[in-house]
Order: sequence, then structure tokens, then C-alpha cells
Amino acid sequence: MVSNKAISTRGTRDIYRIGRGNRPDAYHFFFHRPRPLVPRHLTFEVTGRMLANGDEWTPIDEGEIEALCQKLSEHQVEAVAVCFLHSYANPAHEERVGKIIRSRLPDCYVSLSHEILRAYREYERTSTTVLNAYVGPKVSRYINELSSKMNGIGFAGHFSIMQSNGGIMAPEIAAKRPVNMMESGPVGGIIASAEIGRSLGHMNIIAFDMGGTIAKASLIRAGEVMMSEMYYIGGYASGHAVMIPVVDVVEVGTGGGSIAWIDEVGTLRVGPQSAGADPAPICYGKGGSEPTFTDAFVVLGRVGAQDFLGGDLKLDELSAIQGIQRKLADVLHIGVYQAAQAVIQIAINNMSLAVRQVSVEKGYDPREFALVASGGAGPLSALAIARELHIPTVIIPRFPAHFSAIGMLLTDEKHDFVRTYYGALEDIDFEQLVKVHDDMLAEARGVVQSESMTTATVVYQTCLDVRYVGQEFTLSVPVSDEQLRQARIQEIHDAFDNIHQQRFGHQAPHEPVEMVNIRLNARSTSGIVCRRITCWQVLRSFRNTRQPRSFIKETFVLSVKLVS
Repeated sequence: MVSNKAISTRGTRDIYRIGRGNRPDAYHFFFHRPRPLVPRHLTFEVTGRMLANGDEWTPIDEGEIEALCQKLSEHQVEAVAVCFLHSYANPAHEERVGKIIRSRLPDCYVSLSHEILRAYREYERTSTTVLNAYVGPKVSRYINELSSKMNGIGFAGHFSIMQSNGGIMAPEIAAKRPVNMMESGPVGGIIASAEIGRSLGHMNIIAFDMGGTIAKASLIRAGEVMMSEMYYIGGYASGHAVMIPVVDVVEVGTGGGSIAWIDEVGTLRVGPQSAGADPAPICYGKGGSEPTFTDAFVVLGRVGAQDFLGGDLKLDELSAIQGIQRKLADVLHIGVYQAAQAVIQIAINNMSLAVRQVSVEKGYDPREFALVASGGAGPLSALAIARELHIPTVIIPRFPAHFSAIGMLLTDEKHDFVRTYYGALEDIDFEQLVKVHDDMLAEARGVVQSESMTTATVVYQTCLDVRYVGQEFTLSVPVSDEQLRQARIQEIHDAFDNIHQQRFGHQAPHEPVEMVNIRLNARSTSGIVCRRITCWQVLRSFRNTRQPRSFIKETFVLSVKLVS
């Protein structure tokens, strides 16, 4: 059985394979592009083309599609990604092809690009659609089986699934757009960090999450998480582009299981290789032989060998000392405690860079934020990172290892919609733009009704993607309904200038700007109180507490002031 195939407009077969010409590291001579999830010989071109303005140039050849369906059936194809040129402007061809394939191959998972993303940039849109088709069959089967089993045991609650944009969605939508679930686990912890900040009076938060393999950082400003419209599954250097709204998270390959090693020139490094859960760090006594970040903490006494996990697990401190001595200290000609301290300091520096990326590099002063540490290993490193960046306040939750689950219980229902609408801002036909906006609003309300979100509790936010003429990437500018319908061009221009000043430290108010996309976000705050109660019940089961207390007081208690 062939798992994936792709269908594209004739003449655009190689867009996905070519990708982008930029190199993340100009001096990396062994750089490799990401391997396409659908190889070239499984990418088929079909007749039919739309123009960028949405007009049909060449009609679709339905006989060609019928013949292609026969070929797909013979190969027992499991999933098909359909991505046509300019389908973001007019999806009629994709809709017709999708209808034919679904009728001829009812068991085949079909992913249409306009259903995932109605925005330009052909490579990113194709990559996102292919990724959706790649994970679609297994994810949809899992979701359907889970829903069936929950119904079978009499579950009468509201079953939702976390998204990478910081919201939740119905399982039916998740089955159609599983790509929206990428990195949704860490995002849950960021949502919980934002809720902690608001509850303790801190509206500016840096969320720091450290687990066994990766450390993550994200920024929350004025109580709202920062968003990005692009993400790379597997990292920017060699990952697969996903062009969907996602909570802006920076990752570094440093975690509790990160291996400390000596490179070919004799430099001590930490990660990104990880010992993982098997064979695990040396101190766990499961056969691990490479010294890790956790071993360094054990050697220095920062993690108690005898009282780990409340004494339920005894750590092998002697083996950790021997491992660091043999693999690091002897090679570097230093003491074992010096080597352990060096491992920790290098890891702290790596994680500080991630925090710097979400704050300093985006125009925000970390001294104006509080750091919330989560993850199984986050609190161990939080104070050192705060001192490194002069962050004055660190908040340690009682249940850092359960943070992603807690955040999922606190999040809102949320959906994002986008349409490409390109032109100089001064020349935009706002009457036509309002029609596009209203069409998106009708689509959003349809999703809202299908998800049982009551319109009385739904907030709609419109944004325009704007840039100076000559720039490649855009900044998202929130606009009110009045600004849009009354064509307040100067107000939009001024708002973009201010955002550009905040992000990059300069603005050019007299330079012409252009609009690229219009975005609409639908968000419901209904049910958050009920989810807090559910969250409290989960936490209570962990602590076996007899006397209920308020959620925040029971869960988040420690704020540490640092003196520079």
C-alpha cells in the first residue's frame, strides 16, 4: 500500500520539492533540505488553472481526474493531498476534484489545500497540506475510535482537542485538519502560564518549559500569548514548513536527558542528543552510560539521590559521578564537580538564548516580565536563567510536570481563518474587502454553530497582514469593525508603524505599505469556569486533599524575587 500521493496544477509539480532557496546556516557545508513526505514520482499534475484574481484560465479535465482515481485505487493509496495554483483565490477546481476522489475512493483520506489554508505562498501551502494528509489517516482513525469508546462508556461531557493556536476544537474538525494539532502539547503549558500570570497580577509572562529532551520558551504580553503564522516541524534548519497560526514557541535541544559530550576540537557540549527514557541518565540505573544534565544535578546535590520522587526512586549517585569523571572530567583535566557545574552552565546558556529569542530579539525587555517555570525539570533551571537575563520574578507552580494538561483545561474554543487579498493599502477596495470579511465571518459562524459555541460568548477579531513595499514578510495589525467598514486607511497605517517600531526598533511612516492577507479569529470564553472546576478535581486527585481550596491558591504559590 502506498501511503501518500499529491495532486498539483500542471507545471507546478516541483514546487514542493524545490521549497525555498534560503539557507539557515551559510557555512554549514553538509546542510540537507528536508526530505519531501511525498516523493516526486508520486506527485501528479492535472489540467486546469485559476488565475491569481480567481478567474478560470483553463477548465478542469474531469476525465483526467477519473483516470487518476483508477490509478490511485490500483495502488491502494491511503491519503491524497490536493494543492492547486491560486486555489486560495478560487477553490472551485479543488472542490470538484475533491468531490470526485471522495466519491470514487471513499476510504481514501483527502486533504484539500483551501480547506486547510486559503493564503498564498505555494510551497508553504503545499507543505502544510501534505503534512495534513500525512498524519490524517492515523489521527482521524484514532479520534474516531476514541470518540466511539467514550460514548460507549457513557461519557456525557464535551470532548475537545487542543490546537497549536492555543485553542480547542471539536473532534470532527480535528479529524479533518490534524495539522492544527502539531505542537499542541507544549502550547497547553503556555496557556496555563498566562492564566497564572493573570491570577497573580502579572500580565507580562515568559513561559519556560523544560522536559527530558527539549526546553521551550514563549512570551505572553498583556495577558495574551504571542502568535506566529509559520512553524517548522523538526526545526527551521531542516524541518517541514507549516503555515498555520501557532503560539510562538522557541525550542532548544536541552532537557533533563540531554547528553554532555566532547566534540572533535575538545569543546564541552550539552545536547541536542538525549538519553531519553531508555536507557535514561546514568543515575537512573537503567543502563545509561552517557552523562546527562540530570546526572550533573545529582552530582552537585541539586537533585537528592535518596529522596527523589519522595523517596520512591533511589538514584545511583556514585555511577553518575563515575560517568562524569570518565567521560568529561578526565578528558578536560578538571575535577568532577567542576565538570558537572560546566555542564549545567552550558545548558543554562543554551536555554537563556531561547528566552532571549522570544523577548530581547522581538523588542521586549525581559526585566519587565515574570518567568513561569514548568515541565519536570523547568523549576530546577528557572532561577539561573532569570539571573542570567535579570528577570526579577520567578513563579514556580506546585504541579509543573502536569502543566500542559492543566493548560488544556483552561483554554478557550478558538478558530482562525485567512484569505489572501493583496494590494497597496491606499488602493484597496474596502467595499470588496468587507465582502471577503463577511464571507469569512459566515464561515466562522458556521464552525461556531457546529461546535456548539453560543454566539453570545464568541469574540471575533479581524487582523490585516501589512508590510512596507519591498519587504518579504508581514506584521499582523488588529483592526476594528469600524476601521474596516469605514476604510480608515491612515489609522491602519499608523497602527502598523507602531507595531513595526515595537518589533524592530524603527518605523517609516512616510513609506508606502501594502496589505497581503486578511485574518479572522473566532474565540469563545464559554465554559472556562467549568473547566477550572474540572482542573481542580484533577489536581485534587493528585494531592488527595480533603479540604477544597481555590484553584489558584492551591496550585500556584511561590513567587521569588531576585536581587541583581
